[in-house]
Amino acid sequence: MLAETICSAVSAAGLGIAAITAYRRRFLAATRIAAYSLVPVGLVLTGAVEWAVNTAFSPSAWVGFGLLGGAWLLFMTTRIVERRSGGTRRSRKERKAAAGGEAVAPAASAPSLGAARPASAPRSQKAADTGADDFSDIEAILKKHGI
Repeated sequence: MLAETICSAVSAAGLGIAAITAYRRRFLAATRIAAYSLVPVGLVLTGAVEWAVNTAFSPSAWVGFGLLGGAWLLFMTTRIVERRSGGTRRSRKERKAAAGGEAVAPAASAPSLGAARPASAPRSQKAADTGADDFSDIEAILKKHGI
């Protein structure tokens, strides 16, 4: 009962200030003040104030809030420990890659296994020195297309 009276008084005071502001021809500010001053009465009429008062003085509600806080604290603690110990997805992927890579089908082709071109086929020394090998591929492509 006391909370409803206080909310009504606050709303009445806010509407009075809005009227004074409107008298000074600051209508936009007066409308905004009136909107803010109607919120406490709206909360009283919806029952939110009664719920808040009953929750504030209820021991079981405070035990519930305590349990929720404890659950949140445990959750955040596990997240912190997981990050410090390297238990993230990235570290699991790194460990998996170090252990032998990703799983591949038994009949997979060589490119899917990650096999690169053999190292036993070095480029010729002459082509490396002259740089002709660099443009020969481009010339072949251009001739193929008739350019």
